[in-house]
Amino acid sequence: MQKEKRRVAFLSVIAAIFITGFKLIIGILTGSLGILSEALHSALDMVAAVITYFSVKVSDKPADKEHNYGHGKVENLSALIETILLLVTCVWIIYEATHRLLTGQTKIEVSVWSYVVVISSIIIDFSRSRALSRVAKKYNSQALEADALHFSTDIWSSSVVLFGLIAYQFFGWYAADSIAALFVAVIVLYVSYQLGRKAIDVLLDKAPVNTKKIVHDILITYPEIKKYHGLKARTAGADTFIKFNVHFDPDLSLREVHEVCDKIESEIQSRVERSEVYIHAEPEDAHHLENDSTDIQQETF
Repeated sequence: MQKEKRRVAFLSVIAAIFITGFKLIIGILTGSLGILSEALHSALDMVAAVITYFSVKVSDKPADKEHNYGHGKVENLSALIETILLLVTCVWIIYEATHRLLTGQTKIEVSVWSYVVVISSIIIDFSRSRALSRVAKKYNSQALEADALHFSTDIWSSSVVLFGLIAYQFFGWYAADSIAALFVAVIVLYVSYQLGRKAIDVLLDKAPVNTKKIVHDILITYPEIKKYHGLKARTAGADTFIKFNVHFDPDLSLREVHEVCDKIESEIQSRVERSEVYIHAEPEDAHHLENDSTDIQQETF
């Protein structure tokens, strides 16, 4: 698992270095703000790809004495850093594009290389985005998912720049390049919001979507369970941690309770990948009835 994640992350670093260098050279030679903004976007993607590569190496380390829940949140922190880098990109693109539109400094030189670099970028970005998405889904890796979103964003932004070049060269629309750059910024802002929200949710231990409902749906199938309470779930990287208390008939033996808990744990782990389940069993008696427990048939999500 770790080897495949590292390999796809490393190839993304190589692709990002190539794309960034190619765009930067052509952008400087032609003076195209669209291509230069794409070069900066790709440069930050390159930094993000490097961060992803190292975060993937660290995140799959097993839990140790100082990190009892593993190192999975390194991936989420990596995704948050990538979001900040994308926002930095937006600030520069919006400033430069607005400046050119207001001052009328929009003259650029479009050559065959302008089209070569943009089309090449679209092809490479498409290839890397698919590869990263596949491995991200396979191993539930937020860092690789964030990297895939970076490359997929490049596809759309490069397409907008391509439109700007065509409009400038063939239709004499001189503001097209700067307007295309602004569209790039809008796309980047949207992706930044998506990445940032997801990363912050995980770092703040927001309950993962549908996980609590999955656990509830499993618990109601066990007649031995009278009530449950304290259901909590959180994620760290690719791992999900679930804990809850369950109430059993006090006449059940310890062995019977243990067997039921093992079955529940196994079923949850089959439904929630890479999950660790902590179950605290309690007797259903008068003392526990006074507590804030949940009627197993009445819980809604």
